[in-house]
Amino acid sequence: MQTIITTDRLMLNVLTTDDHEFIMALVNTEGWIKFIGDRNVHSKEDAIAYIQKVKATENLTYWVVRLTETNTPVGIISFIKRKYLEHFDIGFAFLPEFNGYGYAYEAAKEVLSIAGNYPEYNPVLATTIPQNVQSIKLLTKLGLQFEQEIEVDNEKLYVFSNAPKILNP
Repeated sequence: MQTIITTDRLMLNVLTTDDHEFIMALVNTEGWIKFIGDRNVHSKEDAIAYIQKVKATENLTYWVVRLTETNTPVGIISFIKRKYLEHFDIGFAFLPEFNGYGYAYEAAKEVLSIAGNYPEYNPVLATTIPQNVQSIKLLTKLGLQFEQEIEVDNEKLYVFSNAPKILNP
């Protein structure tokens, strides 16, 4: 998959340790902690260690989504092959002050479009907890459909797919 992706308003670059301030801010937002989980990132060193762990994870790409005009980081798009899923999973998280501008949709749509060119990445799945209504709205706007509910580590997850009924023919 590409390391740099651009849209009309955004540029997505692969995460680096230079992004530590942004990552520390993002993983400590109320939404991240509530819907993704507390990563205990409270210092520059914690943020760099977290980024290094992400980068060392096999079959995982994190893109930092930036506004093209200002180079301001506003969110992340992740693309990962999780052990409990048969196919790659797309994810997203954005700083709350940048919600409502369509950035998550624009960035995720472009990643899905690029993934569509690679048979090994299709179909693309997405998971979220049932309480994350905003995430569910975005997934359906992106054209993903609910497939099934699973349980991972005693937590219910909804699984969405861009290939309807791929999981339950």
